[in-house]
Parts: sequence; structure tokens; C-alpha cells
Amino acid sequence: MALAFGSLVALPAWANNWNETSILAVKPYLSPEQEALLAEITETILPATDTPGAKDLKIFTFVHKMIADCYEPEVQENVVEGLATAEQLAKQTYAKTFATSNTKQREEILTTMEISIDPNWSSFYKLVKDLTLQGYLTSEYYLTKHTNYKMIPGHFYGCVPASTSQAQLQK
Repeated sequence: MALAFGSLVALPAWANNWNETSILAVKPYLSPEQEALLAEITETILPATDTPGAKDLKIFTFVHKMIADCYEPEVQENVVEGLATAEQLAKQTYAKTFATSNTKQREEILTTMEISIDPNWSSFYKLVKDLTLQGYLTSEYYLTKHTNYKMIPGHFYGCVPASTSQAQLQK
């Protein structure tokens, strides 16, 4: 009982320490350059329009965190290789880095990776795309602006006067 009570007392203090830096990957496996490239790839998948894009919502940090914490080292290595491949394809095809390529060129590079016969290329693209969409659809922005999300469903309003139709039902 004491252990259960102690954990309940400690839980609010632990939960209140959640912030952007505490959510970042504990053991990041990407270099800052690779993370910047991942940000550009997620922005290409989910660009800013009249709504914020992936970079504005920092979806790339979600993708990085998920891959670092929830996937095997083989998948992490495939992501690093996929990032290098995207950069290499941009340099070979357009003589530019992925970041300096225009939107159409970026989309062509990612489409090439998606339809490639190399399973590593296509699995890299599918994983990054799926995690980008998951990050967006579970973001605070999307849930509060595009869905009817409420942190506490069915809020209780105590002293609310009853209408006459409700008063007649109670008789």
C-alpha cells in the first residue's frame, strides 16, 4: 500500500516535468545534419499550406524519437542509409543537396525511393511517411483545430437550471 501511495504522490511531479527537451530522444542516433535532412523530408511529405507543415509542428522530432525508442537497430541503420540515399540521389540527379532542391525535385526523389525495387529504399520511405502522418494526426494542432478533441470528455456542469420539458419529465 505504501508503495502504491508513494507512486501516486510522485506521479504529478514526474508528469509536470514533461517538456520539449525531455521528449527528445534520450539516445539520438542521427547527427544534426541527418536530423535537418529528416526535417526536409517530412516537410516534403507534409508541406506548409494554409495549415502548418511538418517543420512548423516539429514532426521530425517525433519521427526521430519514435525510430530511436521503438525500432530495432537494423531499422535505425536503414533510416540512416535512406537519408544518405536521398541526399545522394539529389546530388546525382540535380547536382544539388536535397535541402536546396525545389519541391517538385524533392517529390521526384521520394517517389523514386518509394517505387524502387530496392526494399531498403521503399521501406525507408514508407516508415518515414507513416510516422510523419502519425505525428501530424496526433499533434496538438491537428487535434485541437481539426477535430472536436477535448482533454476531458463529458464535462460536468453542476448547477444548471433545468428547462420546463425536463421538469415535466421528473414529475
